[in-house]
Amino acid sequence: MKARIAVLGGDGIGPEVIAEAVRVLERMATLHDHEFVLEHLPFGGVAIDEFGDGLPPATLEGCLAADGVLLGAIGGPKWGPKAPVRPEAALLRLRSALGVYANLRPVKVIPALRDSSTIKAEIIDGVDMLFVRELTGGIYFGRKWREGDRAVDECAYTVPEIERITRVAGHLARQRRGRITQVDKSNVLETSRLWREVSQRVIDAEFPGVSIEHMFVDSAAMHLIRRPRDFDVILTENLFGDVLTDEAAMLAGSLGVLPSAALGDGRRGLYEPIHGSAPDIAGRGIANPCGTILSAALLLRHSLGLEREALQIEAAVNAALEAGARTADLTTDSAAVLNTRGMGDAVIAKLG
Repeated sequence: MKARIAVLGGDGIGPEVIAEAVRVLERMATLHDHEFVLEHLPFGGVAIDEFGDGLPPATLEGCLAADGVLLGAIGGPKWGPKAPVRPEAALLRLRSALGVYANLRPVKVIPALRDSSTIKAEIIDGVDMLFVRELTGGIYFGRKWREGDRAVDECAYTVPEIERITRVAGHLARQRRGRITQVDKSNVLETSRLWREVSQRVIDAEFPGVSIEHMFVDSAAMHLIRRPRDFDVILTENLFGDVLTDEAAMLAGSLGVLPSAALGDGRRGLYEPIHGSAPDIAGRGIANPCGTILSAALLLRHSLGLEREALQIEAAVNAALEAGARTADLTTDSAAVLNTRGMGDAVIAKLG
């Protein structure tokens, strides 16, 4: 197969972890006789510094022409809340331009990392959940303004937006254990009441055999720690999904090991680890690249249809961790710590 992949290193540790994912993709191309054309494009804060725009026209064109987009991370204190142009705005624009409205964030506890979590092993053993987060609507995309000493952020959702993301959750639940938990704040918010009404109707009408329950976001936050094994597919809106997935990452031991995929109606998607740019450790070569490597596996699966290759990468990451490979976020034993490149080497060695 020949495929074009846009590679956005971004800011902070982004270029460091992206480098290891690229090495893995190149190795997979060699192993399976694929041709991956990897186009490195400026994005985020580094693009603001060079072009005055976090998403320059050439970068957007490259992403739209690609079969899939792999992103490291964006942002940092240099482009903080008072900066005239912020990297986060570029990410929202990119998601909108690509039409990727469904954010998939799998959270599965790797047995080798059960002791890395701050949660008791008997609570997290067997955890395997999938967040389906609506990505292009809600408060992040609503109107924002200030009136004197008052600030306003508008949250709005339409019936079609909720219907399409619910269908994504329904199809995925069919492939898993057939259970959806829809998370909202419908005792307070009108948008949440619409979410509850529409998601129930779509599942009842279109997905026989799939069950759906509704849960307030505060209860969901509690039960993610209290009984995480009970969750299968978690369907929620943009803001709630952003917060809850970072909480759920602690079940797996570290933000550094979790990938994500942002998909639309076509095959092209945007793939990135769920962690941020971590400016405090940027440039030190100690970041964990596993989340980015696993995001590359999701790209192969969802955008290129290469299921065998995706499974091979996932197995290699698991095997490396089972063999004791650890970056600093996964162990307190300084003598056993690998740097970013070393973890990449450990994964590639398990690919064969």
